[in-house]
Amino acid sequence: MAYLEITLQVDPADRVAAAGVYEKHKQPFLDTAPGAISKELLVREEDVQVLHGFRTVADAKAYLESDLFTHDVVGDLSPLLKAAPDVRVYDAA
Repeated sequence: MAYLEITLQVDPADRVAAAGVYEKHKQPFLDTAPGAISKELLVREEDVQVLHGFRTVADAKAYLESDLFTHDVVGDLSPLLKAAPDVRVYDAA
């Protein structure tokens, strides 16, 4: 098992829009990303995190290079971000 954690700096006023991006891309992610197991939205006062579950670290890294991520997700989120996302991959072995 592996996790991809993406932390997003989004103004509170834009969090509803960011959650909409999450909802829009959740099912396509689960249906098409190789090794995808789960995707959760975590909202904190200071930021928003998206936690993705994968079968392997290689699957998580491959998703970061996929069109779904680089074109669709990043394209939809970019106008909402105050800073570059913090992207981390964890091996839960």
